[in-house]
Amino acid sequence: MDKRKLRTYRTILNERLSVLMDASIDTVDHMGTHRAIHADPGDRAATETNRNFTLRLRDRDRRLISKIEDALRRIDDGEFGICDECGEQISEARLRARPVTTLCISCKEEAEQMEALSSSR
Repeated sequence: MDKRKLRTYRTILNERLSVLMDASIDTVDHMGTHRAIHADPGDRAATETNRNFTLRLRDRDRRLISKIEDALRRIDDGEFGICDECGEQISEARLRARPVTTLCISCKEEAEQMEALSSSR
C-alpha cells in the first residue's frame, strides 16, 4: 500500500481513537461527579440501567480502542491491509468500511461460517 493511503488510514484511525478516548474521559468525569440520590426505587432503577448501559458501551469502545491501536501498530510495521489468514491484500472497500480489520472478506466469511456451524451444535 502506498504511503498516501497509509497516511489517510492513520488519520482516520487517530481521529476515531481521539473520539473514543474523549467519550471515555467524559464518562469517567460524569460518573465521578454525578452521584444521584433517588428516593423513588423506579428512578433509582432507571439511573442504574442507564449507568450499566453506558458502561457496556464504554467496554465496547475499550475493545475498539485496542483494535485501533493494533491497526496503527500494523501501519508502523508495514503489515496494514494484509490478511492475517491468507496473507493477501485486503480490499480498499473493506478497509474503508472497517479499517481495523485483519481479515480479507473471503477469510472473514469463512470464519463466520465456521462460527455459525460451531454455535449450532
